[in-house]
Amino acid sequence: MAVVEGPLSKWTNVMKGWQYRWFVLDEAAGLLSYFTSKEKMMRGTRRGCVRLVGAVIGIDDEDDSTFTITVDQKTFHFQARDAEEREKWVNALEITIMRHSTSSKRVEPRGTVTAADFDRKLAETDSYLQIMLEQVQALETRIEACEDLAAKEKYNVIKVTAEAMIEAIKHSIVMLQISKESLNGPVMNGSVHEAILTSGADFNHFGGTGEIPDGDPSTSVSPVSPRVPETSYSSSEEEDFFDAEEFKNAPHSPLRQHGSALENPVKSKEEEETEASTEGSEGICQQVITAEDDYYDELYDEQDKEDLGSLEKHGSIIAHLLSQVRIGMDLTKVVLPTFILERRSLLEMYADFFAHPDLFVRIVDMKTPQDRMIQLVRWYLSAFHAARNSDIAKKAYNPILGETFVCHWKIPGMDDSGEKAVDGPCEEATRENLSFVAEQVSHHPPISAFYAEHQTKRITLDGYIWTKSKFLGLSIGVHMIGQGVVSVIDHDEEYVITFPNGYGRSILTTPWVEMGGKVSMSCAKTGYNATVTFHTKPFYGGKKHRVTSEIFAPNEKKPIVTIDGEWNGVMYAKYATGMNEVFVDTKKMPVVKKLVKPREKQAEFESRRLWQEVTHNLKINEVDKATDHKQRLEQRQREEARDRKERGVAWETKNFHEVGEHWVYDRPLQKRLRNPSPVSSGSHTPSS
Repeated sequence: MAVVEGPLSKWTNVMKGWQYRWFVLDEAAGLLSYFTSKEKMMRGTRRGCVRLVGAVIGIDDEDDSTFTITVDQKTFHFQARDAEEREKWVNALEITIMRHSTSSKRVEPRGTVTAADFDRKLAETDSYLQIMLEQVQALETRIEACEDLAAKEKYNVIKVTAEAMIEAIKHSIVMLQISKESLNGPVMNGSVHEAILTSGADFNHFGGTGEIPDGDPSTSVSPVSPRVPETSYSSSEEEDFFDAEEFKNAPHSPLRQHGSALENPVKSKEEEETEASTEGSEGICQQVITAEDDYYDELYDEQDKEDLGSLEKHGSIIAHLLSQVRIGMDLTKVVLPTFILERRSLLEMYADFFAHPDLFVRIVDMKTPQDRMIQLVRWYLSAFHAARNSDIAKKAYNPILGETFVCHWKIPGMDDSGEKAVDGPCEEATRENLSFVAEQVSHHPPISAFYAEHQTKRITLDGYIWTKSKFLGLSIGVHMIGQGVVSVIDHDEEYVITFPNGYGRSILTTPWVEMGGKVSMSCAKTGYNATVTFHTKPFYGGKKHRVTSEIFAPNEKKPIVTIDGEWNGVMYAKYATGMNEVFVDTKKMPVVKKLVKPREKQAEFESRRLWQEVTHNLKINEVDKATDHKQRLEQRQREEARDRKERGVAWETKNFHEVGEHWVYDRPLQKRLRNPSPVSSGSHTPSS
């Protein structure tokens, strides 16, 4: 029988490293056998074998001598002398695999790898990728803190290697996902080549001796004629030490998916959960409290219920987009496709922090510092669900430099005197309303500043967020860098709060959104503080959207309140006193609709007027026209920036200014109370 034979190294965990083996490839039998030496091969003492029916070859561009064979739920690792030697073995193996995989469909039907299997393994791979990214970040922190230069250099070597591996993983999972729909049958690792079989190998390279018999190596005759086993195996001794990795630790290859599985794909668990959650949200309409004098804007107030669906149908667009990015790359300058946009500006989304304005102003009514901190946490945990009224992830418009958004809310249950809020951020608001203004104060980096106040309750929030988006493989992470300061003026208390990160998951199939990260809230005057942890969903088990929180008294290590639940669902509190309660129930709490003046009365750079053409065309599904209008806005911004640069003129913000590393509102309520404007001056309207 025709065979190929020669030396290779094989990874084995028994020695935690590469071990010399003599390999014999039997093309007719579809079997790769290996022996501890050529002499053992001559005596027929086989150490193990790899069955090649349905096997998949893998190579690593970062290492030109290694390759893998995945089959029978195991992955075997091999190392050749050099790139040329590896190429000879891989070509011979591919020919054998192709020959036997084709015939096996007639004589030995095997289970088809379904789309669900593919998606599940891909999601698992992405989860491990996120863990690796976190470990690299931890390593970076350790490098910064390391004072030993020699150790620091070693850490840097590890970091560079890890980053290279991350980049390779990213390219692999992205291209596998993009190619999924085009697969109609078994695909091997490249085209079939004429076999250039191993000959004249340097056997001393592996520390062994021997040589290939003279003559045509493709027709050399092996003294052993092993029967083909039912499955690949190693010796019992090596098997105890996991000679081959179990398949559960290696992602299924999509290269063996068949067309039938793709034409009628079985939904992955992740997709089923997303659909179930989406169906639930459609069945339960979010309650909204609307003011009697509310102005209804059909372009913006009608909820966007359009299902983005699977992005696989936009494969070529997504492929082009992903070809521009690398793992960890900042997406600030990457133009995303228009069809994934939500029909509103990011500035308006920040206003949804106050979808329950009554919870915010109620902080003032609490009698003790402890109760005020608890109420602050209650409002904070209610502040995120309204901005995400669907599990389908869409991206809000990136605000244009100088863009503003102004609105106000009427507080349920609070009498309204009708007296206008003097010098407040919203000219339509009264003293009993909560008013809000946001402005895009920087384009690179993208920073949004926002301010809210209630004049009667004498409470304000002054904050800013720098959104830093990163590409994470199958996810996009949005780090919300910045802080907010809640000022309870009558108690002279300031509470500093931070914000969680956002993640768009499964960006190549059906995107969904989740929050992640640990945030803090603290009051320097009272000493009360709290932490809130937004938990990202683990791949195995666990729930989506889980959040936990702990509230601490000054100088105490044990929390006085612990909270657990879902940030877009129900959260439960357990007090140190033994009392338990439903802390926040976003399913039952009605959202208070924000009041925004009609677009025709807005200034040119106010969000709804600025983006109205883009929004209109997205609403009627004219994506090309929406893209055209969006590009016009972005081009105008670039031209204005170029003009300012040529004239040497700096950009001037309208309502906010920078103090150190923070952005603050120009005319906060505290400042106006200390230095009241003359009554004759009337109400001051923020610049738009």
